[in-house]
Amino acid sequence: MNSKKLTDLRKEIDRIDSRIIKLINERGRTTFDIGEMKRKKKRPIYSPDRESQVYSMIEKKNKGPLSEKSVKAIYREIMSACLFLQYPLRVAYLGPEFTFTHQASQKKFGRSVNYISCGDISDVFREVEKGNADYGVVPIENSTEGAVNYTLDVLVDSPLLIYSEVYYTIHHSVLSKKGDKRSLKTIYSNPQVFGQCRKWLEKNLPAAKLCEAPSTAKAAEIAAKHDGAACIASEFAAEKYKLKVIARRIEDSAVNVTRFLVIGKHMSKISGDDKTSVMFSVKDKPGILHDMLNSFKGNGINLTKIESRPSKKRLWKYYFFIDMEGHSETPKIKKALRELKKKCHFLKVLGSYPKG
Repeated sequence: MNSKKLTDLRKEIDRIDSRIIKLINERGRTTFDIGEMKRKKKRPIYSPDRESQVYSMIEKKNKGPLSEKSVKAIYREIMSACLFLQYPLRVAYLGPEFTFTHQASQKKFGRSVNYISCGDISDVFREVEKGNADYGVVPIENSTEGAVNYTLDVLVDSPLLIYSEVYYTIHHSVLSKKGDKRSLKTIYSNPQVFGQCRKWLEKNLPAAKLCEAPSTAKAAEIAAKHDGAACIASEFAAEKYKLKVIARRIEDSAVNVTRFLVIGKHMSKISGDDKTSVMFSVKDKPGILHDMLNSFKGNGINLTKIESRPSKKRLWKYYFFIDMEGHSETPKIKKALRELKKKCHFLKVLGSYPKG
């Protein structure tokens, strides 16, 4: 390549970068002004409905050569930095650092917010309820193992609402201090993770003892202290705890995605592509669940998920959790919920929020 031509192209890059920096800071000043207006009106700084609209806009305007994924990742950090200018958001997550919940939180909020590590899911809820955190991020379901039941149980009594959601693709690795598979006697990880990697473990490490840990990052911390131990965690945890990778992508399903909820004290506004989550308990009457579902069918509402959990307060009583398309402030969902309430002992709208 002609050195003069290369120099000219690099000068052009420098000119473009100068314009980009100027525009990013101009965006920052404008978002700061928006933050001032929100504070005066006592409105939440973070608006998932607006975030959804921005992502939709950049997807339409992006003509390449950068991929949609790359442009979205760049904008995630730009919006994160601008949020910090408006208000230094505090986000609680199921920790410690480098858990999948931590990684999903960063995918959602970027790296410019303040993160608070919590020991368990109930602690995440508690930090938000007390006002120590503005939002919390918790796992709710996995494409392989299904619902995270503890999160469902906490939602029953919590005053918090689902404010947003994020889907995160999960890849599991076997990590150990020595990096020798033959010496492994014990493997630590979260119980859900063992379920996601069941076939691989049975085939490759059938004699190893599986020990539960509260999180994948905690499992990595334990494995780093014992020569004969390993963990199943992310490769980010390997870097943090100086572990060697024995095997990569050991999850049984080629598509292993976990859905996380963002919880807060407010209801998200209508974005145009929303989801509503509700929970209820039904009256003990033949055919009542069928009648309940007809409330949604009759109003043309598509249900995307239904899950049941036993009540911790009354024997042989169950709570039902439902996700549906649309926002609770739209007329047809308002009507369906009014009809549903007449047939229930208890009904609670857990939140309406943009689809992840």
